[in-house]
Amino acid sequence: MSIFFFLRKDMKNIQHRRDFIKSIGILGASTLVSEFKNNNHLKKDKREAVFNIINGVKNNNYTPAGFFVHFGEGNKVGDAAIDKHLEYFKAIDMDFVKIQYEAEFPKINSITRPEDWSKIPFYDKSFYEKQLYVVKQLVKKGKKMAPVIATLYSPFMCAGHTVGNEILNRHMIQDPENVKKGFEIIAESNLIYAKECIKLGVDGFLASTQGGEGFRFQDPAIFQKYIKPYDLILMNEINTACNCNILHICDYVGDYNDLRPFYDYPGHIVNCAMTIGDKVVTPKDIYSMFNRPVFGGIEKGGPISTDNKQDLKMIVKSVLDDAPERFILGAECALLGNIDWRQVRMAVDIAHGSAID
Repeated sequence: MSIFFFLRKDMKNIQHRRDFIKSIGILGASTLVSEFKNNNHLKKDKREAVFNIINGVKNNNYTPAGFFVHFGEGNKVGDAAIDKHLEYFKAIDMDFVKIQYEAEFPKINSITRPEDWSKIPFYDKSFYEKQLYVVKQLVKKGKKMAPVIATLYSPFMCAGHTVGNEILNRHMIQDPENVKKGFEIIAESNLIYAKECIKLGVDGFLASTQGGEGFRFQDPAIFQKYIKPYDLILMNEINTACNCNILHICDYVGDYNDLRPFYDYPGHIVNCAMTIGDKVVTPKDIYSMFNRPVFGGIEKGGPISTDNKQDLKMIVKSVLDDAPERFILGAECALLGNIDWRQVRMAVDIAHGSAID
């Protein structure tokens, strides 16, 4: 039987364990006691683990992991949001403190024609104050534990929140020149939020983009000329200031037929779905496309969102076995539904090398 079996049987007498370990010379007692306090003998510095992936340094027997969820009403702003973020971070042991964004642009019913986009309100810093309070406190409390990344929606996504996807798509087809006047106003506002987060000390952003989905526009020039430039305004800004940015190609409203328009987007890590058109790809395929670390591999609505532990174990291990070396386990987007955190923790433990069959 291993020495760790005997040590786990009795957690009450720390000093006896110290003396015992010293006597057999396996490793320093203070190190082992610290590890048992963490209840995981494979604990690793999360900041180091993530930045190793970005910088191309190998993590031995440890794959970083992160799964993101929305916390629902009552936990979106203020101290309740801060507490819920930290509770989740600790409960699933993930390698990011990822800050959900809960300051969506309000719906405006008066934008009915493409010409109306020039009248969209400009939201200054005061609009983001509640969200920035959450960012400030999570940087303060979380940065010593893991990289802190804030969610950043693209101008196109904020426009969708303003009028809904159906109207936005129609206006983009009818008269994108007028719609882009709204994007200019939105991008200027988004920059205020991004720069304030940078001042507060975030390590980076999950920079989310939409608009290139297969169902949106038959003419690819609409994305290239009217959506992508405003994405890049934000993404170039954050990439200059931060060293832990995730390019999130969001499939929440639809799949993509082609990821080539995103190859030149900034971002230290890429996160996207594993379905492109009628093909299912792997994290290694995504790595080959973008030549940078990949975050993902797990379907957001699959076994991780159910109580099927055996299927989840099988899928996670399969993804890890075939993953590129520079890889972080996660889902392609926020997990769906009322997720059992214990199920998520199991996936993270497998990635960390600490799951027990």
